[in-house]
Amino acid sequence: MTVVTLYGKPGCHLCDDARRVLQDARAAREFELREVDITMDAGLHREYGERIPVVAIDGADQFEFYVDPEALAGALDRVER
Repeated sequence: MTVVTLYGKPGCHLCDDARRVLQDARAAREFELREVDITMDAGLHREYGERIPVVAIDGADQFEFYVDPEALAGALDRVER
């Protein structure tokens, strides 16, 4: 199963927006959604810092700051093949 990971932190309104897009996408496609709070890991905080939200699909970063629903659908379609 495809794994989509949302890297973010509490209080991040862009992260909330990305989460909504991901949840909407799950209505049409099956994937596992994992959320990672970067403030809980110093290495992740250094790596992602102010780039959040970052969305990775099967471990590869695909989106930063904003998740375009159509681009997400296309990326998920490519993985499912």
